[in-house]
Amino acid sequence: MVNFIFQEVDPTHKNIRLTVDQDGIATITICRASKLNALNFQTIEDIRWAMQQVYEREDIKSVIITGEGTKAFAAGADIAELVKMDEVNAKRYSQNGQDVYAMLENCTKPVIAAVNGYALGGGCELALACHMRVAVENAKFGLPEVKLGTLPGFGGTQRLTQSIGKAKTLELIMTGDSLSAKEAKELGLVNHVVSSQENLMKKCKEILLKISSSGPLAVEMVIKSVNAVYSSQERGYQKEAQYFGWSAGTHDFHEGMQAFLEKRKPEFKGK
Repeated sequence: MVNFIFQEVDPTHKNIRLTVDQDGIATITICRASKLNALNFQTIEDIRWAMQQVYEREDIKSVIITGEGTKAFAAGADIAELVKMDEVNAKRYSQNGQDVYAMLENCTKPVIAAVNGYALGGGCELALACHMRVAVENAKFGLPEVKLGTLPGFGGTQRLTQSIGKAKTLELIMTGDSLSAKEAKELGLVNHVVSSQENLMKKCKEILLKISSSGPLAVEMVIKSVNAVYSSQERGYQKEAQYFGWSAGTHDFHEGMQAFLEKRKPEFKGK
């Protein structure tokens, strides 16, 4: 049977592509392959728009979010934007990203991250916000923000802890080390690892079609019930945004960002 694809074309949301197939599976693709699908402000807003479509449209039953190309799912935030931020704007930026990512986490339709390459920084946080993660063998996961003089700001400190526990989260975030897809699966961060890009989408759709054979109201209640386990952590997200904003007022934040852009080693001063 031919699996027809319906593509949404909207020039105001050019950083993402939304398609819906005949099974009601929506695929949100981040289309910035030349920038390793880095998440600038506009891309975050485009994801917000796409998720609004998911919430509102009855023909959409489930969601896959992925990145364009074969190198990156999303390789973090756009540093060229971050380096210009002061403390107030950085806090707002963090809160805005948290709000958009919460749309994925709280969506009552299943959301899977198809991790097709690097998932670093904000990209890793995006994957964490999804209900499940499927990755290709060469995918990499990490939250390396400390190397830029800051911390994850889109919920990473909270969701990674929920996924793999406190001790390993502290190690990964404080060292800025990355995980292979195999290591991520062993820690419980990834549900499945597949051998190729083709198998990646196939596996995601296989899972979603299996879920779609169950009662949609029951699935919705499962998502809400599981999310309720972590509902008391709202203060943690607030603290993360507060500290992310505060970091933007430090020397180390701007030194770390500038050093990244200039491709040199940062000289942190602890102030």
